[in-house]
Amino acid sequence: MDATHIPDLITPAIPVFILTVVAEALWVKKLRDEGRDFAGHTVKDSLASLSMGLGNVFINVVWKFVAFAGYLALYKLTPLRVGSGVLAWVLLFFAEDLCYYWFHRIHHESRFFWASHVVHHSSQHYNLTTALRQTWTPPTSWVFWAPLALLGFSPVMIVVQQSVSLLYQYWIHTEAIVRLPRPLEWLLNTPSHHRVHHASNPRYLDKNYAGILIIWDRLFGTFEPEVEKPIYGLTKNLQTFNPVRIAFHEFASIARDAMKPGPWKQRLGYIFRNPAWKPEAPRSAPPGNPPASEPLRPSA
Repeated sequence: MDATHIPDLITPAIPVFILTVVAEALWVKKLRDEGRDFAGHTVKDSLASLSMGLGNVFINVVWKFVAFAGYLALYKLTPLRVGSGVLAWVLLFFAEDLCYYWFHRIHHESRFFWASHVVHHSSQHYNLTTALRQTWTPPTSWVFWAPLALLGFSPVMIVVQQSVSLLYQYWIHTEAIVRLPRPLEWLLNTPSHHRVHHASNPRYLDKNYAGILIIWDRLFGTFEPEVEKPIYGLTKNLQTFNPVRIAFHEFASIARDAMKPGPWKQRLGYIFRNPAWKPEAPRSAPPGNPPASEPLRPSA
């Protein structure tokens, strides 16, 4: 069992990605010409997203061997074996999707992980090229699927199911599909649900972390329906299309904040706490009393 035998589901899909990106751009242009309110595509933004996607593909040529080796080591440590029958794949479908939910949620709730994931949210547009805007720092994700190997799922099955999830999530990055039938909207992650996730509207922040099944968000209290027009991007948007800056800007910001004077608790807070976290401001002295750090002065 080695990484050379892992079925590659992503590379064969690249021509489909290209064709559907073109088809979506033409369709959205038609709808905009008819007066529909869609963000559409811009050349610079789409090229930036495609550059991030290509970089991710090249990095994963190496990283997939490292990740697979990690899963394999854990798989050999555990006496558990789930097998590879139909029931095993059904169990893996739900287990992997749950792992994805927590991977995704923690990558929003901890700044260290957000520094990697923010790449995917850095576009102010929402279309199929946005799906391809992927991180260049994938090592932050490996540990979230490690429990599957310890539970006895084959490493090959794990990485295949990860690819299935990634392929599913490609098509939901679009404004061209408004709503699916209600039962599907209740069960699955859909374009409507994922538009909420990519929006910076206050009511939409940190919602809808689902991969394939939206039921996890409903279960853990992070679901939000699409009820107002999404404003895509970050609360403080990047003013660049440079792929290198897109890939590493938040890591640079973390380094600057962590080097500010202050106790180690504050420095670690800048790195690992919520991306919006700020240290508490010093309490002001009561009126009429000088700050404790200053010597008392005699009255005139």
